[in-house]
Amino acid sequence: MIGKLTGTLLEKNPPEVLVDCHGVGYEVLVPMSTFYNLPAVGEKVALLTQFIVREDGQLLYGFGTAPERQTFRELIKISGVGPRTALSILSGLGVQDLAQAVSLQESGRLVKVPGIGKKTAERLLLELKGKLGADMGARAHVANDSQADILQALLALGYSDKEAAAALKALPPDVGVSEGIKLALKALAK
Repeated sequence: MIGKLTGTLLEKNPPEVLVDCHGVGYEVLVPMSTFYNLPAVGEKVALLTQFIVREDGQLLYGFGTAPERQTFRELIKISGVGPRTALSILSGLGVQDLAQAVSLQESGRLVKVPGIGKKTAERLLLELKGKLGADMGARAHVANDSQADILQALLALGYSDKEAAAALKALPPDVGVSEGIKLALKALAK
């Protein structure tokens, strides 16, 4: 099994990259979160990998971080989720956002990923519950139920995960839901 590649980055064609390792070029499929963090063509690169052997081919998937690879491995264990779908999920959400969606059981976020329908999203939430580290998601920043409700409200209003989490951190810990939403909206309006 190929667990890691270190070499020179020769080509970048999303979602595929070509890595030269001592004269051998490896075609590696990467999620967009990894792709955006790659160095320039011609520079050294190191990728953690997952090698998938199937009847119709052998594919190599690469990841910039260990949590990305571990999340990919958890995703492909789920019935009906293949490597390409798992790559699409990681490209659309990222590890932190996926963990947060699972911890808050938000199927709406998963449905936004191309190729993920409502039933698949619900199955993913069920299968991944407790498998993605709680420390990976923003749930660690949510101290109580009222803060979880405030976070849900901000996300429903169209704010990004980062904006909502930042607004949530600025709130007093014992604030009520309605007052917290008002304060968060004021902070986000600035």
